[in-house]
Amino acid sequence: MKDSIKKEKMFNHSIDSVWNAITNAEELSSWFIKADFKAEKGYQYTFTSNEEGCVPIIGEVKKADPYTLVYTWIVEGTNVETTVSWTLETVAEGTKLYLEHTGISMYEGENAVTMFDSFNGGWDNCTNKLQSYLKENVHAR
Repeated sequence: MKDSIKKEKMFNHSIDSVWNAITNAEELSSWFIKADFKAEKGYQYTFTSNEEGCVPIIGEVKKADPYTLVYTWIVEGTNVETTVSWTLETVAEGTKLYLEHTGISMYEGENAVTMFDSFNGGWDNCTNKLQSYLKENVHAR
């Protein structure tokens, strides 16, 4: 089973606009999920969804250097710790985002496949929502 989900997405926005959207709790809460979050190493965060069947996500920020954000990702009620990494790069067209979610094979048996499929679709949805948020709120192409 694959252990890593990788996504790349281009944004016609400045690197700072994208960085703020993925690290600022107020912005995260408006496009992604309600967030008690700070892009500070060691910060213990909580993401809380109001959607039916969703449970909180908890974890710790491991790295928050300019344009690289890494945090653990624990679905509440499990003892499985995975890692989410966001890396931003300035390119001629704007900003390129690299997202990687690793450690999913730590889930047991078929649950690993189920979680991989869920996370994979979830990150596609997430990056699309981020793009919509930036278009609507940062007023760029």
